[in-house]
Amino acid sequence: MAGMSGHWAFAFGVLGNIISFIVFLSPIPTFYKIYKKKSTEGYQSIPYVVALFSSMLWIYYAFLKTNTTLLITINSFGVFIETIYVGFYLFYAPKKAKVQTVKMLLLSVVGGFGAIILVTQFLFKGAVRGQVVGWICLLFSLCVFVAPLGIVRQVIKTKSVEYMPLLLSVFLTLSAVAWFFYGLLLKDINIAAPNVLGFIFGILQIVLYVIYSKKEKVILKEQKLPEIQKPEVIVKDENMNVNKKLPELTQEQILDIVKLAGLLVSTDKVQVATCPHDTNCGVNKAANVENMPKLQTVDA
Repeated sequence: MAGMSGHWAFAFGVLGNIISFIVFLSPIPTFYKIYKKKSTEGYQSIPYVVALFSSMLWIYYAFLKTNTTLLITINSFGVFIETIYVGFYLFYAPKKAKVQTVKMLLLSVVGGFGAIILVTQFLFKGAVRGQVVGWICLLFSLCVFVAPLGIVRQVIKTKSVEYMPLLLSVFLTLSAVAWFFYGLLLKDINIAAPNVLGFIFGILQIVLYVIYSKKEKVILKEQKLPEIQKPEVIVKDENMNVNKKLPELTQEQILDIVKLAGLLVSTDKVQVATCPHDTNCGVNKAANVENMPKLQTVDA
């Protein structure tokens, strides 16, 4: 049974390495945007500094335990890639963001991690040292997994999933499942326990994404207005027996038509009222017609 559980632990550890590898690479599109625009554009360095500190802690813990090679491999890659992210951020960040990032690095990576190593090395020995470091990793991992609550709150408040990518939530959930079973089969509560919380928050994010993405689609569908069709003039050519569309009239042409109609009406009224027997009436009428605005002809 012990051998069987060891094989299963190895399988889940390899699976956890693969999924966590994908999660570590997920910020690449963000840094590609930073590279293209040569600016960090308001992005914060906190997630990358925290991930770097977390990977360093888990490597230290893994060296104090046995049969945790897979924990060392993935967190070594984590330290490598997060260091690149932080360095890339510092290169393109404005001066104020650079200063804040350097302060966080000195406080967490240098001060915090250095203090943990010094305290545990001098104050604790043997298995107790591993337990203390394990509890520190456990508490820190719980804080990391609680961090997505801010995103969950934002989704509920704005009713929008714009800032909560579905694929990342799925991979984080799968990662939590893999590392939970890895810790469970190794009987290591410090590895298994935080991933229970990670799994719960991962499922919560996926459910919220499904709910609010559907609501967004309904709102967009309701707000979409019907297209207004422009009126068209169609003439049927008797010879060709084909419908043709006439070009739209300009505003000047429309005004000419209105003036022509008004003049025709007024001319008829004057003729009836003042010229019932006058022979010059027809001449005046012709003269009026000649002074009317001319219309542009349109070929059918």
